[in-house]
Amino acid sequence: MNNIGTVIKFTFLNKVRSKSFLISTLVFAIIISIGVHIPFFIKMFSGDSEAKLIGYVVQNEQEAAFANQLEQYTNYDGSSIALKKYELPAGSNADQFGTKLVTDGDVRGYIIFSEFDNNGIPAVTYKSEALGDYTTVSQLEQTIQIIKQQNIIASSGLSNDIIEQLSAPVVVNSLQISFGSEEGLSEDERGINMWIIYGLIIVLFMGIMISGQTIAAEVTAEKSSRVMEVLVTSVSPLASMFGKITGMFLLVVTQLVTYIAVVIINVSLPHNNEILSGLNINFSALDPFVLIYGLIYFFAGFFLFSVLYAALGSIVSRTEDLGQAVMPMTIISLAGFYIAMFSIATPESTLVTVSSYIPFVSPFVMLLRIGLTNIATWEILVSLAILFVTIYVCVAISARIYRTGVLMYGKRPSLKELYKAMKAYK
Repeated sequence: MNNIGTVIKFTFLNKVRSKSFLISTLVFAIIISIGVHIPFFIKMFSGDSEAKLIGYVVQNEQEAAFANQLEQYTNYDGSSIALKKYELPAGSNADQFGTKLVTDGDVRGYIIFSEFDNNGIPAVTYKSEALGDYTTVSQLEQTIQIIKQQNIIASSGLSNDIIEQLSAPVVVNSLQISFGSEEGLSEDERGINMWIIYGLIIVLFMGIMISGQTIAAEVTAEKSSRVMEVLVTSVSPLASMFGKITGMFLLVVTQLVTYIAVVIINVSLPHNNEILSGLNINFSALDPFVLIYGLIYFFAGFFLFSVLYAALGSIVSRTEDLGQAVMPMTIISLAGFYIAMFSIATPESTLVTVSSYIPFVSPFVMLLRIGLTNIATWEILVSLAILFVTIYVCVAISARIYRTGVLMYGKRPSLKELYKAMKAYK
């Protein structure tokens, strides 16, 4: 094992200098940069920075009174629409005049008032050139509904004090019970936990899929080209396996740090500060237990799958057969990923609870229970104990498979042949 450092250095430097690594890292960095700027692009091209101007005319006092109420509830900072009153030219029809305003580009649409009901609410018609301007229509409906409620309350003879009490909003404070906090987790803390969980699950899955496949492919390629016969004369099979795994892990960490730096740089740009602040991402509310346990499960899951991928790659002599050999591990990693992603809304389900103790999927699923439920510390420790014991067993088996399989050529050996070779190996 004394040459493991040489293997780590060779694996890491060989990959980090390759064109495929540099190009893929650059492409993903560009994709991440574009993704961070999507809210800015949406705001820039949708024109949401300015409220949609809606025109209207009044033809009697009743319409004027209602229009004043509508403007009071509509024209405020941050509203997506703004109402503007126009004087109807003599001899003109309100509908024709509104159409002319839209055609000339003065307004985005216009409102026509017609018959009033007993509550002082008219039938309102909104017209525009846009097909399905549902956002504007929805806001108008909500505003008119508020005015209708206010008119009914005012006509009921209630005092202003009672009306204010009825109109006062009711606020429900939401806290998540947490084993690490007596007061519970606030909305900001739950939000940042959710972001961390999403990120760790996705990064773990991508790391397993990419690095695991790469490790298996390298071992198979070295076997098929007979390079392995030269390597084993100077480096022990176990040093080769663990060196490749460690080198690939450092490569994944390098990519991850690069992507985090790209995100931080793009988020720090001036035009993104205001937009991204609306997402309520408060890193000061991050629960350290979530991050610590998340990293532990990340490292453990990565190492577990990596040794198994290396073992599977060692029993294949042709790269054409590699896909079939590693398919079981691919299916298992996909199962863990999908269980975690589709159970985020139900982290207390029986499926999540049971899966959090199954070592091959617990690195994905246990993150949900840690970040989103009130889980006891002993449950985490039991899950980790099962995971570490499984890693120890898999390392022992994978090491024997690897040091035996790398020297077996021809067709892929059967389990019986592999067992005999492992038993005879000294």
